[in-house]
Amino acid sequence: MKRDILKIDEELCNGCGQCVPNCHEGALQVIDGKVRMVSELMCDGLGACIGHCPEGAITIETREAEPYNEVRVMEQMKDKGKNTIIAHLKHMKDHGETVFLQEGVTYLKGIRNELNFNLDEVVNEVHNHGKVITSPQQIQVLPNAHVHEGGGCPGSRTMVIEKRDSSKDSQVLADQPSELRQWPVQMHLVNPNASYFQGSDLLLAADCVAFSMGGFHNKHLKGKSLAIACPKLDHGTDVYVEKLTAMIDTAKINTITVMMMEVPCCGGLLQMVRAALAVASRKVPVKKMIVGINGEVLQEEWV
Repeated sequence: MKRDILKIDEELCNGCGQCVPNCHEGALQVIDGKVRMVSELMCDGLGACIGHCPEGAITIETREAEPYNEVRVMEQMKDKGKNTIIAHLKHMKDHGETVFLQEGVTYLKGIRNELNFNLDEVVNEVHNHGKVITSPQQIQVLPNAHVHEGGGCPGSRTMVIEKRDSSKDSQVLADQPSELRQWPVQMHLVNPNASYFQGSDLLLAADCVAFSMGGFHNKHLKGKSLAIACPKLDHGTDVYVEKLTAMIDTAKINTITVMMMEVPCCGGLLQMVRAALAVASRKVPVKKMIVGINGEVLQEEWV
């Protein structure tokens, strides 16, 4: 049968990643400076990402679709390098495609001597998030280990987060004041020329960040102006880039801190900031912060 399949022209692709958050199936990732389709299996062929590619590198081609064959996918993918293989296998794991995942790993084991990377490192990264686990008991004590239930996009994967009893802290938490200094906060609603943005340090946070972090207000929001957005679910995000540009050039914000969840789709926030900086006349320092689902800061760096 015929099937619409995404096609990426790597000569045109500049790796900006603007298409990534608009692929709701999570089939696209920026790897080694280029956008890669980590799994044709998850591409619905609707092309929601096409309009977000400034270089015209993404098209849809209609062709006869053979039954999905993981071995053939691996034959084409193995020369693209370790990072692409890891992203693809993780994608299979995240969507519960355990049979295809096993087929891919089995194929790679059969050609281990032909690979230009360490297969054991790949398997460890895919199955154990890069941690060396030698016994089932270790899974329960790893502080950052996540127990996943079912498949789906990493951003919507169902999971249970175990927490200690915090009832004794309820009064302390209730007494903590809000550090919010403005209204509104959602990117579609904020006025980039509002007085509270003038000369401020901007915190651009994904919608889920404040809910995952117990100390969000005191540790991260205090003293900053705020804008929140969801690069995966919000529509018309082109206006976000325009507003960020206005904040940089007109409101003359001092710094931008981008707080994102660890799920891949959140990376679109940083891409919006980079797109705004590319057209703005001023340059401001940007800090990237990645927040884990358990509420811990996994990564913090100036970019």
